[in-house]
Amino acid sequence: MNIVKHNSSAWDRKVETGGNYTKPVSKEVIEKSRAGDWSITVTTTKQVPRDWFPESLKGVKILCLASGGGQQGPILAAAGADVTVVDISVKQLEQDQFVAKRDDLNLETIQGNMEDLHFLEDDEFDIIVHPVSNVFINDVQPVWREAYRVLKDGGVLIAGITNPLLYIFDDEEEEKGNLVVKHKIPYSDLEVLSEEKLKEFARLKRPLEFGHSLEDQIQGQIDAGFVVTGFYEDDFGGGRMLDNHIKTFIATRAMKRDI
Repeated sequence: MNIVKHNSSAWDRKVETGGNYTKPVSKEVIEKSRAGDWSITVTTTKQVPRDWFPESLKGVKILCLASGGGQQGPILAAAGADVTVVDISVKQLEQDQFVAKRDDLNLETIQGNMEDLHFLEDDEFDIIVHPVSNVFINDVQPVWREAYRVLKDGGVLIAGITNPLLYIFDDEEEEKGNLVVKHKIPYSDLEVLSEEKLKEFARLKRPLEFGHSLEDQIQGQIDAGFVVTGFYEDDFGGGRMLDNHIKTFIATRAMKRDI
């Protein structure tokens, strides 16, 4: 199965059905952002600390990586940044285009794979905003290497990460109110799901997911050349049983330092 092609179609489908993270922000949010009252998330509920960004975004070049849906990109553009949004889903990018046209924002969209940013120049961006999305690829290392390449020296990567603990448990049992350990980490839908279930995913256009180790997620950034300078945790806001026991999302702030 071609993972990128499948997940591109799956996210197109999510837009069509009004799924989470596909709904554009309102005109009111954009108006507040223009006035300096803005915030974004890269996990689920917690806002990214404002001091992870420069005091002013005017003229700051920001890449919203695998971040379509009409949310982070338009907010940052309204706050004054020069924004490029890259996503594999055409329909997710159309949400950004919709907000940009509606609210007269200067925002560029590019359909592309987060693992291969060949269409972007070296040392092009000041900031990368990368919300939880690398769960939809089977190898996260190319993402960190490409992010490092396209950032300027001193540039910042703000990344949302899924704690792989989430993938240890049996989803069907959790829906019944039971936390049952079933899977190992790293996790892959391609390895765990039966052939019949994979055919169902293809038919229903459900995205394939992958649970990457914390070593790949955090040490992977360091191996790419980043210095981690910020960290916080988040959860589903009470929507999952695990919220009662542990945070299942992480956000990191990392800086590029050329040596």
